[in-house]
Amino acid sequence: MDLGAKIKDMRLQLNLTQEELADRCELTKGYISQLENDLTSPSIATLGDILSALGSSFADFFKEEKNEKIIFTENDYIEKESDGLIQNWLVPNAQKNLMEPITVELEPGASTGDDFPHEGEEFGYVLEGKITLHSGKKQYVCRKGESFYFSADRTHKITNDADAKAKFIWISSPPNF
Repeated sequence: MDLGAKIKDMRLQLNLTQEELADRCELTKGYISQLENDLTSPSIATLGDILSALGSSFADFFKEEKNEKIIFTENDYIEKESDGLIQNWLVPNAQKNLMEPITVELEPGASTGDDFPHEGEEFGYVLEGKITLHSGKKQYVCRKGESFYFSADRTHKITNDADAKAKFIWISSPPNF
């Protein structure tokens, strides 16, 4: 951990000069400068005073932030294609998350195949065309601009019984795809 750089970042976020921080901690501006440039190391007590002046604590200061990926592009997607069905996993390794979003394209007459009962819920939004959602013994038609939401405790699948391609976003929670 780059102690000096982190202190400097915190000071700048508060729009404090080195002199203002030094005054709040009863230190010199020169000491703060040396600290921020890693030319000296503070004692535990001095670091505690500096963190207090910056509105932080030891726990917050030393907590490492996860460097998690938040934005995903087409280059990250994983595509699977078979029998008129194209699935794109929009978040790689989503199995470790609470949700797993995919896009699905179904050619006319194609189906996702039976998904057997499991824990969780599923949500979808039709981007183009229309689909038929089969849940247990019931069927529901869902058109462009409409969404579906159901408990996954029954056998379910989605078919395209129309004459044109259908495309939809499908999210399973917990991940199941």
